[in-house]
Amino acid sequence: MFTAFNRVVKSGLMNFWRNGWLSAATVLIMTITLVAWTSIFLSNVVLTSVLDILSKKVDVSVYLNVNAQESDIFALKSQIENLKEVASVEYVSADKALEIFKARHSGDETLMKSVGEVGGNPLEASLNILAKDSSNYGAIADFLNQYSAKDGKNLISKINYSDNKLVIDRLNNIIRVLRESGLLAGLILAFLAFLIAFNTVRLAIYSSREEITVMKLVGASNWFTRGPFVVEGVLHGIVASAFSFMIIIPGIGFLGPRLANFLPDINLVNYVGNNFWPLLIAQTLLGIALGVFSSWFAIRKYLKV
Repeated sequence: MFTAFNRVVKSGLMNFWRNGWLSAATVLIMTITLVAWTSIFLSNVVLTSVLDILSKKVDVSVYLNVNAQESDIFALKSQIENLKEVASVEYVSADKALEIFKARHSGDETLMKSVGEVGGNPLEASLNILAKDSSNYGAIADFLNQYSAKDGKNLISKINYSDNKLVIDRLNNIIRVLRESGLLAGLILAFLAFLIAFNTVRLAIYSSREEITVMKLVGASNWFTRGPFVVEGVLHGIVASAFSFMIIIPGIGFLGPRLANFLPDINLVNYVGNNFWPLLIAQTLLGIALGVFSSWFAIRKYLKV
């Protein structure tokens, strides 16, 4: 058994080097395929990051009455944090709100003078609520409205969900459309890339059809006949994966800083650096699977002698 396996591996290696041009063409197509697939994956990472950033820009604020007791405020905060839809709740005191307001409008002298003439602090304390998903804000708003109607009449001054509802609904629609269209486009491109790679492997095996026929006529088993081509498929996948990473890494190094200029919160270079080995292993396994699958099925018609 080991001897037969050794012969199959040696035959696959010999075929890989002997069919130099066909092997080069196959590796080239598979490299393009892997680059396309990895680019789709990284594009999805960027898209997901953008959507997460957009989601975090929208929240619901609960403004509290001036005479509200902090013990009541923190009791409400605790109840909100226990909701399964809530990611985080930030308490902003009236004094903190005034500091933020002054820092944000420090260049507007007229507004600063108006605040000074009012005397005291005209701003209310608030609870800023961030949901786990932007589609959860409706459920959070329902809870707050029920609480306000029953227990929070003297605590809650205003809930700004109705003011942000249009923005939240539009954000939800944008997120849904982008995710669905991105997934569909990725699947289509991945399928087209696979078809191209598969047909290239079929062409390479077609050139060896007479050799396959002779092997079958002299009594070689399907496993022994198919084995060298599967080994070639493994080699195609490994070499294509190496070449594709040699293209992707410089590409990320070039595009990453430029992307960061537009989206400072997204660092694609760091993402690839932190996930280098998982990406390399996943891409290599994907390349091997593509090569083996293509070789395995492309040779089937020539085994029926």
